[in-house]
Amino acid sequence: MSTETAERHDVMHAIHHRRAVRAYTPETLGENAIRELLDAAVHAPTAMHAEPWAFVVVQNKALLDRLSNRAKTMQVAELARDGDSPPPDAAVRGRLLDMLQDPSFNIFYDAGTLIVICRDAQGPYAEADCWLAAENLMLAAYSRSLGTCCIGFAIPILNVPDVKNEIGIPDDVTAVAPVIVGYARGPVPDVPRRAPRILHWVK
Repeated sequence: MSTETAERHDVMHAIHHRRAVRAYTPETLGENAIRELLDAAVHAPTAMHAEPWAFVVVQNKALLDRLSNRAKTMQVAELARDGDSPPPDAAVRGRLLDMLQDPSFNIFYDAGTLIVICRDAQGPYAEADCWLAAENLMLAAYSRSLGTCCIGFAIPILNVPDVKNEIGIPDDVTAVAPVIVGYARGPVPDVPRRAPRILHWVK
């Protein structure tokens, strides 16, 4: 097998086996490793070569715990405002409330590093570019035996003005894709995926 073929095979392996990690060891990720992941992120596709991304790295455990608690409070309030939605949303809402109201639940799963991919430019595809960068980052992390997970719960709190100020996100920049990174506490089993649903194939 040629080197190029082997590299392509590695990419397919990462795509098929990377999974969200929700349990981390206390080990701290080093600066060199983080910079390598950021370099992978900025090699993502970008519309019109705009490269609309910027990054914030948070490795302060006390700050991450505070952000988790504030995010949980914000999400519970949001769910309460929509409390009259009909099933099946009501069942999902109930499970979310149980999780968010659990004092032991940390939205960052006790990971020691949060990388926030931000949009620092306007444009119809800027947010999509940021998510493409997130996927690059997560695949690169997998290739380095690191675990990752996108944290959607964190997006609202990361865009609150005082939080943006505290973690260094300028007023005109938007937090788009928060990704935790670290060392998985144990193996993460593969989760089967449904086959692609092809609506139509025009030939």
